Order: sequence, then C-alpha cells, then structure tokens
Amino acid sequence: MAKAASKNSKVKDVKAAAEAKNWTKVIKAVRSPKTGAYTFKETIVHKEKVQEFLANK
Repeated sequence: MAKAASKNSKVKDVKAAAEAKNWTKVIKAVRSPKTGAYTFKETIVHKEKVQEFLANK
C-alpha cells in the first residue's frame, strides 16, 4: 500500500514561502540599436522595485 504524504512534508519552511511571494519575474522587451530586433531581458526583482526596473533603459 502506498504511503500517504503528510501535510508537513509539502511546506518545509512557511516563513520562506511567505517571503517568496514578495518576488516576481519581470520580462522586458529591449530593441537592439544595431539590428532593430527585439531581445528579452528577464530578472527576478522585489515587487516594490518592478516599476524602477521597467523605467530603466
């Protein structure tokens, strides 16, 4: 018979899981001045710094 997973094994550190919710992945399209093609810049930033990341060129 299969072993049932306990609730405690799913969330190892509740505090770390709550802190992880404050971070987000931001993807910004950047146009190359040489070729005119778009490339994508991906970064994981704190949710309060998203607007700063998008404002920078």
